[in-house]
Amino acid sequence: MKLQTEIPLTPETNQIDYSSKMLLLGSCFSENIGAKFDYFKFQNIQNPFGIIFNVVSLEKLVMRAIENNLFSEENIFNHHGIWKCFEAHSELNSINKNQFLEGLNASLRVLREALFTSTHIIFTLGTTWVYRSIESNEVIANCHKLPQKNFKKELLSVEETTRSLQNLQNKISEVNPQAIVLFTVSPVRHIKDGFVENTISKAHLISAIHQSLSARTESSSFYFPSFEIMMDELRDYRFYTEDMLHPNKTAIEIIWQKFSNVWISSKTQSLQREIAAIQSGLLHKPFNAESEEHLLFLEKLKQKISSVKELFPHIHF
Repeated sequence: MKLQTEIPLTPETNQIDYSSKMLLLGSCFSENIGAKFDYFKFQNIQNPFGIIFNVVSLEKLVMRAIENNLFSEENIFNHHGIWKCFEAHSELNSINKNQFLEGLNASLRVLREALFTSTHIIFTLGTTWVYRSIESNEVIANCHKLPQKNFKKELLSVEETTRSLQNLQNKISEVNPQAIVLFTVSPVRHIKDGFVENTISKAHLISAIHQSLSARTESSSFYFPSFEIMMDELRDYRFYTEDMLHPNKTAIEIIWQKFSNVWISSKTQSLQREIAAIQSGLLHKPFNAESEEHLLFLEKLKQKISSVKELFPHIHF
């Protein structure tokens, strides 16, 4: 008896291996998957400007990075003694103006380098609900807890979202024509927008992604159904965290395994197992740190690490 409906998935070509370089941008779910890449020591960069949910803000950052349009004093503001930027997450905020600008431009350089050199660029889109600054009339990435009266909330249309996605793909193709671009929709539900409103938002995202993909002649852009796996295969609250909105560790692991089957080369599996064994060994807490048994364990662990680093010098533990 089958107790789940399964989404059919087939392995793609141009898969990820240990020579690949990934750039992950978008919602918090991109960091969930990024944590898996980190654990297994794949080369990856995650959200240099922090979590960003909407595609217009992602497009703006990608364009700024590729055009090397550095941040200046015009792009930042001080609120309650803290320097902030509407294009970046609050985790980049600083009480020092010069350090803040330096940090923004350092992140921009990281993003620019990754856009030009990554083999796989993964966008995880969260919502088409956006906030527009009344003063500048621009869509922002983060309100930074400024008064609600400063912004206008609006829903991006499918056409607006599609246009941003096409701009992203076209610009990336210009500077990095070999890059594989993956789109996925975050399975996290934005219930603060409202239940129906969240459904409309996700529908706009999915429609826009597929419209933008079907409009392209080359096969360098793809869709991975993270949202559909969560909604259709894992349709049970035991796969959610306590807030009943975010996927829990079990759900993230299942989606990661399905992503791996499609996008990660099977040739990496033995090395992944070796790295997982090393990671487990590094977390081991002995009863007696000076015992002969533990010292032997540490020596074997050191040998395993050396063997991995000999194959891939960029891997660090």
